[in-house]
Amino acid sequence: MLFTLAFLEAASVFAAVCVLIMMRQHPSMLGLGVPAAVAPALAVSGCCLVSFYYNDLYEVGALRDVKKVAPRLLQSLGLTFLLLGASETLLPGVKLSAPLLASTFLVVVGLVVPLRAVSHGLMTRRAAAQRVVILGTGPLACKIVEEIERAPRLPYSVVGMMDDGGPAAAPPWLSGALHPLPVRALEDMERLIGQLRPDRLVVALSERRGRLPVWTLLSSCATGLQVEDGIEFYERLTRKLAIESLRPSFLIFHRVLQKSRLQLAVRRTLSLAVAAAGLVLATPLMALVAVLVKLDSRGPVFFIQERVGLRGRIFRLIKFRTMQGDPPGDHDVWRRDDQSRLTRLGAWLRDQHLDELPQFFNVLKGDMDMVGPRPEMACNVQSMTEHIPYYGLRHTVRPGMTGWAQIKQGYALSQAEVTEKMRYDLYYIKHMSLWLDLRILLATARIVLFGRNA
Repeated sequence: MLFTLAFLEAASVFAAVCVLIMMRQHPSMLGLGVPAAVAPALAVSGCCLVSFYYNDLYEVGALRDVKKVAPRLLQSLGLTFLLLGASETLLPGVKLSAPLLASTFLVVVGLVVPLRAVSHGLMTRRAAAQRVVILGTGPLACKIVEEIERAPRLPYSVVGMMDDGGPAAAPPWLSGALHPLPVRALEDMERLIGQLRPDRLVVALSERRGRLPVWTLLSSCATGLQVEDGIEFYERLTRKLAIESLRPSFLIFHRVLQKSRLQLAVRRTLSLAVAAAGLVLATPLMALVAVLVKLDSRGPVFFIQERVGLRGRIFRLIKFRTMQGDPPGDHDVWRRDDQSRLTRLGAWLRDQHLDELPQFFNVLKGDMDMVGPRPEMACNVQSMTEHIPYYGLRHTVRPGMTGWAQIKQGYALSQAEVTEKMRYDLYYIKHMSLWLDLRILLATARIVLFGRNA
């Protein structure tokens, strides 16, 4: 829905600005002004999209809470006209007079406000929380309840659970739940469904063999009740995979690891194009950073470290040096333990993500792609593989300069955080596509340029 809204807003603003310009130039012959109107209209619609995205107007919360929209919309319009001013300087074909800017302001408000009102109405109608009963009280069921209670914006409400352990007693972790949940034995499933009248059943049993109430689930489906696998439900909620509860059969039958040659070729082409363009644009900045690193502290400009890439191949990752006396490449150390050795410049380079710029060379060389799981130090991989489920599957794709886990989780400071990143990494591997890569690149650009998360 958010993508549709962004497209409708951009298309509406583009068309309206085209008409405005043509009416001012050729009131009686609108068609003659089309070529001259395209560049300014593209500039206005593009600046609107960037401004709206930066001010979080394409977040679900902004559609559901009307109070958030007005101030963000005003901020976005102000930023839009600042960007348009820069566009006139940088792009010769974009010329907008003061009267045209005023008309554009009114047009944008006149188009965006009704679209937002309709979107709010649709979102509010859809937001009536579905009543959910969860089959199971194990780790996966626990995660699902926690995620729903932690995010009130989700259109779900857990109204009951089925204890797959036998006795109808609430497990200890439910004591901290926001709302008391009735927990019944699995044998009482039909009675609980009749009492609670749920909209959806989520099957999150720890063990299904001999415990799955197949015929009750079939009859529930026949009455219109939605039945969903717990793994897939959790995946939809969180955009990550519950790796501790995954069975190998899920990965096999969902073809998580099977990607077409065409898909891989398109992704590789995108990576090469973005890396080449990024290297050209960043060369002056990289030269300046190299000089500053050399002046700031003694030591080499670049830090080279062995990382694990596609199919477990070891490659040499290039970064700008950010620490005094960097440890050798096989030294196992968490990022938090390095803070005392950061140089004055190094801390700033890390905060701005500028220390990663030399990795454009790794992408062009073929060691990495622009998007993918972040490559881990070779010395850590064996330990991670032993302690984190499916960790070795990260090496079925090229590592990336940025990735789904990077924009969702950030840097990992412990094994628990590496495990959380693995949940996102496996989600990315399952859903790997050109569209997802573009989305990640856009979110990364937002973080780097504006210092804000996606």
